[in-house]
Amino acid sequence: MHVFTYHNPTQIFFGKGQINAARRAIPEKNRVLVLYGGGSVKKNNVLDQVRAALNKHTFAEFGGIEPNPSYETLMSAVELARREKSDYILAVGGGSVIDGAKFVAAAVPFKGADPWSIIEKHTPISKALPISCVLTLPGTGTESNGNLVISHKEKGIKLGYYNHLLYPVFAILDPTATYTLPPKQIGNGIVDAFVHVVEQYMNLCENAIVQDRYAESLMRTLIEVGPQTLKHPLDYESRANFMWAANQALNGLIGVGVTQDWSTHGIGHELTALYGLDHGQSLAAILMQNWQINRKAKHAKLLQYAARVWHLPIVDEEAAITEAMAKTAAFFESMGLKTSLKALGVEAAAADIIPERLQQMGFTALGTRGEVTPYVARQILLASLE
Repeated sequence: MHVFTYHNPTQIFFGKGQINAARRAIPEKNRVLVLYGGGSVKKNNVLDQVRAALNKHTFAEFGGIEPNPSYETLMSAVELARREKSDYILAVGGGSVIDGAKFVAAAVPFKGADPWSIIEKHTPISKALPISCVLTLPGTGTESNGNLVISHKEKGIKLGYYNHLLYPVFAILDPTATYTLPPKQIGNGIVDAFVHVVEQYMNLCENAIVQDRYAESLMRTLIEVGPQTLKHPLDYESRANFMWAANQALNGLIGVGVTQDWSTHGIGHELTALYGLDHGQSLAAILMQNWQINRKAKHAKLLQYAARVWHLPIVDEEAAITEAMAKTAAFFESMGLKTSLKALGVEAAAADIIPERLQQMGFTALGTRGEVTPYVARQILLASLE
């Protein structure tokens, strides 16, 4: 294990009825900008609960943040925040809304000409507005980390960013707020959380026993509760365990002290930017192919994954790895996702376009050892298109 520092300042309010916690958690002196996406938070009464919790606060609202939030939409929210003199951001929604809120929080006090430079050029920021969130769609884990991913429509790119200033102050996780989610979004969330764990788990076998065992338990939990959540949409216990597992998958803990991967995400973000694939779906469509192309380098960890996550007997090592990969693909399919780009009808040109874009953006050494070059990314994409 490497030397590391772990710090997560986000307070979690978990459980039924916790939305009202925003009343006491946000000081009344703050001027709040409430951000949300489409109409789901209105239909499921979540937005009304938030409004009731803020009835003693001064607040404005901005809706319409799309899946894969765009810079263009978010800049409209920035303008509203500046007009209203908002000094606190409350995101109500899933990962897209929360990621968008983080960008708004960084952009409002930004003195530069173009806040996009924060993301694209990593222009330093010295402060950000405080952010909190009411989570309605589990999966991304963004409710308790400093990460965000947003798209620039005009430039046709999707980029990630991290800053310690962008950790939410608190996150409200009420499993009942997820009851009205369609099966597609639940499936995406389960797979997204699972691949978050995988990208931190498929490392260099660095004797991080605690992180490995914790990661394995999270994957086993998602495999167990995923089908239950789809089959029984109003089952509180399944929703609660899914929500908590998704949070723990990317709050930073299982990744400390190990060399992480994130090559599947790197390629997946380009698939989303170019072809509009849901984030979870983009990951499901290339993970098996990534493993197969890099099977030799990941042999030891794939073998451990086969034994501990899928409980497969290790008689023939290669056969066990192959079966573990097949079981993973079947799990993703059971969540309603496709496990190849061919099944999704993605154009064959993607195998040429995406590696070129990775090259242009400097993403030339993804993976734990930098083994996923643009050339290797092309091989992964070609395998998924076959």
